[in-house]
Amino acid sequence: MAQTAEGRKRSKSNSRFSKEEMLHAYREMLQIRRFEEKAGQLYGMGLIGGFCHLYIGEEAVAVGVRMALKEGDQVITSYRDHGHMLASGMEARGVMAELTGRSGGYSHGKGGSMHMFSREKNFFGGHGIVGAQVSLGTGLAFADAYKKNGTVSATFYGEGASNQGQVYESYNLAALHKLPVLYIIENNKYGMGTSVERASASHNLSQNAAAFGIPGVQADGMDIEAVYEAAMIGAEYCRSGKGPYLIEMKTYRYRGHSMSDPAKYRTRDEVQKMRTERDPIEHAQARLAELGVDEAAIKAIDDEVKKTVQEATEFAQKSPEPEASELWTDILAEG
Repeated sequence: MAQTAEGRKRSKSNSRFSKEEMLHAYREMLQIRRFEEKAGQLYGMGLIGGFCHLYIGEEAVAVGVRMALKEGDQVITSYRDHGHMLASGMEARGVMAELTGRSGGYSHGKGGSMHMFSREKNFFGGHGIVGAQVSLGTGLAFADAYKKNGTVSATFYGEGASNQGQVYESYNLAALHKLPVLYIIENNKYGMGTSVERASASHNLSQNAAAFGIPGVQADGMDIEAVYEAAMIGAEYCRSGKGPYLIEMKTYRYRGHSMSDPAKYRTRDEVQKMRTERDPIEHAQARLAELGVDEAAIKAIDDEVKKTVQEATEFAQKSPEPEASELWTDILAEG
């Protein structure tokens, strides 16, 4: 969602959402949560093949960043991408159909979980190669700078990808040319099954680009308003011509790395503690209560989201599989 003019003018000292904005944020996060839960069910039933990385627990990051962006700004991310798609305005039915390999999907059933794309929504994909999207997101920002169109490339990647060599090459290029790229590390603490404490010599990933003169901050990725505040400041910095900006979002995934991961490398108590004390959707619901929103309004949103996800599931199951001729489409672009 592109933010309103009023929202864009907010300063750091006035970053809390209005009732309408919090309602929007709550609905978007809840839609991602319910969509991902349904995707997990369909995977267990054998209706989704290949890899499937769920975004449950991290919803505030995608939604909060998207709310801070303007129309025309681009989003690119890795394979944990369904949440970013929905936050970017892509329809749940098209995403679910793609997950199930049906022709009604955003990539006509040929991309699956990792490779969806929407030029209309300026969503430039999930990418299966670890860290590859950072180079591509920097390239999008290079094009923006060349065209002088005033847009920003929001480039998401995990803490597991943050020490890839191509990431540092991207930092160098972005700083050298003052590219409008907003780098967002989604630090959910575990790269596959390895704790970031064991995998990274840097324990403050927001400072990983400091050697290139790129400012970096940490933000609470479980708090939608904190995410929005950090993203708004970062996006404005990029848009002003000062160059790239880095945000480390401290977040958490409740499920394993992928659907095949039993997540035995962490305790149940750790996961339950995050669910109980830090859940971004419950936090948003508490803020809505503070803003005077009653339970009936919350239930209406819950019912609406449930209906949307159910309709998306039915659409996906009814959509036909792609024809064999689809093997020969979308593989060549004429110059």
